[in-house]
Amino acid sequence: MERVPHENVATVLVDPAALRELEVHLMTLDLRLWPIATAPICADGPRRAFQERRRLLMARRGAWDVAADWTPVWISFGDSWYDGAEPLPWTAHQTLYRTLEEYADRVRYRPGLGGVPRLAVPRERIA
Repeated sequence: MERVPHENVATVLVDPAALRELEVHLMTLDLRLWPIATAPICADGPRRAFQERRRLLMARRGAWDVAADWTPVWISFGDSWYDGAEPLPWTAHQTLYRTLEEYADRVRYRPGLGGVPRLAVPRERIA
């Protein structure tokens, strides 16, 4: 039985004031930030975002209350991190977590990746 194709993502709560800066930083590393509320794979994005935020906050039993109104996002890996059908290399994980550590006061996350249906990335047309 084959596993359904999926995207490896980290689920992160981001201070809205840092969202743009973090997104641009991640782009330079071929990492993609997807606000869950507007992710193209979510039929009801705002509801899914609420659920993910609540799940993360409840798991920390008050330790992350500062992030109660932060933006839940998925961070995925660009094509440069993959080598065909091989698993995601450990250096990809390290790069992601090192970057998130730079924003430690403005992000909250649990180490580890989840899987979501493939996130379609618009491609440039080459003439």
